[in-house]
Amino acid sequence: MCDYSLHAVASRPAEVAETLVSTKFRSTTTRGFANPDDPAVAVCLRPGTEIAFEADVRADGFLFRRNVRARLARFRQIGLDYAAQHHDALEFSNGAIVLLSELVTGQRAVVLQLPAHPFSVASVPISCRAFPWVLAVQAGLSSQPSVSSSTNEPHSMTPASASREYGRHSPSPPGEAPV
Repeated sequence: MCDYSLHAVASRPAEVAETLVSTKFRSTTTRGFANPDDPAVAVCLRPGTEIAFEADVRADGFLFRRNVRARLARFRQIGLDYAAQHHDALEFSNGAIVLLSELVTGQRAVVLQLPAHPFSVASVPISCRAFPWVLAVQAGLSSQPSVSSSTNEPHSMTPASASREYGRHSPSPPGEAPV
C-alpha cells in the first residue's frame, strides 16, 4: 500500500526480487520506496511483503538518527484508526517497528516475498461470509471448519448439515460427497 501522503505521486505494486531504495518524493513531505532506475514512481508494498536490506537499517529519530540493528522486515500498516497520520511501517526481525516516513533515504532493499492471497471481505460473496470455512476450503487451506472469531468455538455445522438445514447447496470439503 502507499500511504495517504503519496496519493499525488505515480505508483505501482512491488515485484519479487526487485531492488528498492528508500526515497523522499518531490512535492511531498514523506518518504517511501522507489526503484533506483525510476525514482519518481513510488513502489507500493502490500501488508505481509517481506524485504531484506543490504545493511542494518537507519531511521531518523527525534534528535538523532538511530540504528535499528536489523535487516529483515515485513511491511505492515499501523494506526489505521487515525486518518491523518502515516500508516506504512516495517516490522523488523528484532521486533522494532519503524514508519517508512522515518527511513533514512538511500537505503537499498530487495523484495523477498509478496503475501500469498490478497483479498478483501468486500470481494467475498455474501453467501460465503456466513460460513468462513468455505473460503478456506475454496483456497485449499483446510478441509475442517474454522473457529468462530466471535465465540472462539468451532462451528458446529459442516457443509452437508448447512445444506440440509438451509436448503441450499454449499461447497463440500474435499473427501465429503456433494449434497
